[in-house]
Amino acid sequence: MITLEDIKKDPVVDAFIRKGNKYLSVIGFTEHGYRHVNLVSNIARNVLERLDFPARQVELAAIAGYMHDIGNVVSRNDHGISGGTIAYPILLQMGMHPDEIATVISAIANHEEQYGHAVNSVAAALIVADKSDVHRTRVRNTDFATFDIHDRVNYAVEHSFLWVTDDKKTITMELTIDIDICPVMEYFEIFLSRMVMCRRAATFLKCNFELVINGAKLL
Repeated sequence: MITLEDIKKDPVVDAFIRKGNKYLSVIGFTEHGYRHVNLVSNIARNVLERLDFPARQVELAAIAGYMHDIGNVVSRNDHGISGGTIAYPILLQMGMHPDEIATVISAIANHEEQYGHAVNSVAAALIVADKSDVHRTRVRNTDFATFDIHDRVNYAVEHSFLWVTDDKKTITMELTIDIDICPVMEYFEIFLSRMVMCRRAATFLKCNFELVINGAKLL
């Protein structure tokens, strides 16, 4: 069976992650490189693991998490769909079973809030994992005076963590935000649609979704 370690060793996957992140830097986007994809992969794995999903589903979530932004090598626009299309021949050539390929590429293609849906458990885990990575370390712009709202919101987040509580069936996104940099309302201004998507993904996993910012439960 194809594992996450096999995916990490693939030169095409590696090149596309590196180049995609470089291209996003040129147009001013936050970090989408090794840090982001490894973190999303680990969180997606942990979500399904803590909810006692089968081990193979857990591994597929980790694989989808690592490959989910591969489409940025083509364009930021519709990168989920292009990412799923790119991942298909790579996984097929590596020998992954067609049923598993279908699960992974559908998760990749559905991770963006503009058009994505939690069509399976792997997709649901990927959604909450990807949207939970909000943190100042992702900001590449070094000139605070030129920050746009995305830079400000990410830079204001000093701590972010996703809690999964199996016995209570809850998925909680916990953030600490410096409100002197970014009011909480600004967070919702750009991330409300993402939080709605996370809630739907949690529902698919038969969990409630909670958002806690600076110790206050907001969702």
